Amino acid sequence: MNATIKLENVKHFPVLLNEVISIISPLYGGTFIDCTFGQGGYSKKILENINNNIYAIDRDYTSIKTINIFKKKYQNRFKFENRKFSEISNLENIKDLKGIIFDLGYSTTQIKDPEKGLSFNSKGKLNMKMGLNNFSADDIVNKLGQKELTKIFKIFGEENNSSIISKRIISFRKNKNIQTENLVDIINSVKKKRFSKIHNATKVFQALRIIVNNEISELINGLINSFKILPVGGMLVIVTFHSIEDKIVKFFLKNYSENKNASRYLPSTVEKKNLFKLINKKPIIPSINEIKLNPASRS
Repeated sequence: MNATIKLENVKHFPVLLNEVISIISPLYGGTFIDCTFGQGGYSKKILENINNNIYAIDRDYTSIKTINIFKKKYQNRFKFENRKFSEISNLENIKDLKGIIFDLGYSTTQIKDPEKGLSFNSKGKLNMKMGLNNFSADDIVNKLGQKELTKIFKIFGEENNSSIISKRIISFRKNKNIQTENLVDIINSVKKKRFSKIHNATKVFQALRIIVNNEISELINGLINSFKILPVGGMLVIVTFHSIEDKIVKFFLKNYSENKNASRYLPSTVEKKNLFKLINKKPIIPSINEIKLNPASRS
């Protein structure tokens, strides 16, 4: 018997919702940019105050049903554009901007969507495109050479078995194209004796998703371009999920919140201006209760 998942019935929990809302303090009115609208968790909470406005962006346009609901309910208090992080400075007519939120994770709806192929349980052609893409995971796995695949898995997935996984991929695809379930089987064949709390394929899938969606460049350019539109006193909040993006965000915020020279080789007379004041010097992590409610928030 076949069963089809109804994505509109999939429950999604926005991570660190209460903590994010507490930090940006939307009680006094203003405009907030939600850089990953998704299922609208952060936006909905902010719009509970009738003096708040949301300018939402998302590269994934499959949330159109939720977007239309928001447009109808909140009317001119809600705007949406199908854009990437890097295009944030191209947004127009933003008045009284108070805060920008980057949620770098993926919604439960996206993960459960069989067409996107983000889940290890997906079947068929590899995809992982989130919208506004130039190529898919299928193009990478079935066309790139062993050296290129090894670099991708090692650098963007921090996968210790990247070399042997790449070698087996090349061997398998001599007979037929690799689909999602084939890739998972290949990874399991390499890591079958290794015990871990995470799925064997997690790191390889992460690497492919990062490359397909150009996530690192999008994050860096998104942060840089936030400066162009965020006024003095504005808040910048970033929710990260894996070590690569976490390191980028920490370096970025720390580097531009400390009054030190960008390089020890620069003359001492060359001063660097602080662009930020860190309100929380240590990352805020989900509570035990939140993790119980939404296990995906543990990362």
